[in-house]
Amino acid sequence: MTTADEVLHNKYSLVKGAARRARQLQNGAPAMIASKSMKACRVAQDEIEQGQVSYRFGAKKSGATVLEMPAAVEPLS
Repeated sequence: MTTADEVLHNKYSLVKGAARRARQLQNGAPAMIASKSMKACRVAQDEIEQGQVSYRFGAKKSGATVLEMPAAVEPLS
């Protein structure tokens, strides 16, 4: 299993990425994994740890982080 530090550059990036994904989950985006928790923040962290969500840095002119999800993975119903 990969650690959060291997997935993102640093702890700040992990927190920022998990917060962005949690906001998407709260706004109705389907979860990419089956998680024991119902809390969006915990589900987002689990998705990142399992490699279901990745981030690309500096993609926009503003330098914002862009959320990417694998196209081959179908969201859970």
